Amino acid sequence: MGMAKKTKYSDVVREGDFLDYGAVKADAKHRVVLKGPVHELYRVYRNEAGQILLDPQVMIPANEAWLFKNKKALASVRRGLQQMAEGKGRCLGSHAKYADIKLDD
Repeated sequence: MGMAKKTKYSDVVREGDFLDYGAVKADAKHRVVLKGPVHELYRVYRNEAGQILLDPQVMIPANEAWLFKNKKALASVRRGLQQMAEGKGRCLGSHAKYADIKLDD
C-alpha cells in the first residue's frame, strides 16, 4: 500500500447503518477472511482507534476515466440516462453512415 492520507468519515461512508457480521480472527499472516457478499477490489481505511473500513471499488479503463474526471460531461451523461429512464428520449435514426468517418486524434 502507498502512503496513507487523512480522509473525512463523511467523504467515505455513504450510509451510516452497518450490519454486524460477527467476529473474525486474523490468521498467522494477519489476513481476515470475509464472509457473505464480497467484491474484488476495496479501498482500505483505518482510523486511529484501529477500526478498518473496506469500501468496494471498481476499475475503470483508462480510456474511459476522462468522463469521471470531467464533471460537466458526466452530468450530461447522467442527465441523458435519467431522461431516457423517464421516457423523454427520442430516436434520432441510424448513425451507421458515420461509422467509417476518420476522426482526428
